Amino acid sequence: MAIENSDVGAIEQTAQRLQDDIEERVRRVQTGSMARILKMARKPSKQEFRQTVIVCGIGMFVLGAIGFFMLWLMDNALPVFFDWLTSS
Repeated sequence: MAIENSDVGAIEQTAQRLQDDIEERVRRVQTGSMARILKMARKPSKQEFRQTVIVCGIGMFVLGAIGFFMLWLMDNALPVFFDWLTSS
């Protein structure tokens, strides 16, 4: 089954329209409000990256500890107080 020339033309026009839309969005980013931020952005040094990873790790540990403590309270220390959460 061969593709007709009109179908090929329609596909090419659709592809060109999609490509033009994408290029217009990229141009708007380059000249928009984010352009200054993107120009100032840089790759972090190893020390900055290490500090970021450490701070995020500490934050995840603290949030996990709070969640674990709340679960422990709900299951062991004050189960009667928290029964209203699990009752239907």
